Amino acid sequence: MEFSHINASGEANMVDVGGKQLSERSATASGIIRMLPSTLQAIKTDGLKKGEVLAVARIAGIQGAKKCSELIPLCHPLALTKVSVSFEEISDRELKVVANCRLRGQTGVEMEALTAVSVACLTVYDMCKAVDKGMTIEAIGLDEKLGGKSGEWRKS
Repeated sequence: MEFSHINASGEANMVDVGGKQLSERSATASGIIRMLPSTLQAIKTDGLKKGEVLAVARIAGIQGAKKCSELIPLCHPLALTKVSVSFEEISDRELKVVANCRLRGQTGVEMEALTAVSVACLTVYDMCKAVDKGMTIEAIGLDEKLGGKSGEWRKS
């Protein structure tokens, strides 16, 4: 297995994408935050003192995607054309967070989608920790990536 971020001397480097063709690219990632049923109910009814949890978490996730290259050392700064963050109640104690990032560029947006999910989940935790310190963030992963040289990939 060859790593694109490691040079012949074994040093970590940013990959040169300057010679790559522009293409439409997108990535979707998701994660789950588990909590007490009463916490999820409070989120749904805007019953928390810090405010509207999902609205704040959505904005935080979008901001996280935009700041990805500042957080992950070898990521390229990207001109994202779309970032969306959505939430789905999958049980009385589980909230699924889904992020999709898009651009027309020379490198993929997988890290931006993963960062968006991570920051959105952390924001939910931050806004709810006063009532539920036992929340857990789990199963963050890439669901799909489209475009670029390697084409399509979907989690099986």
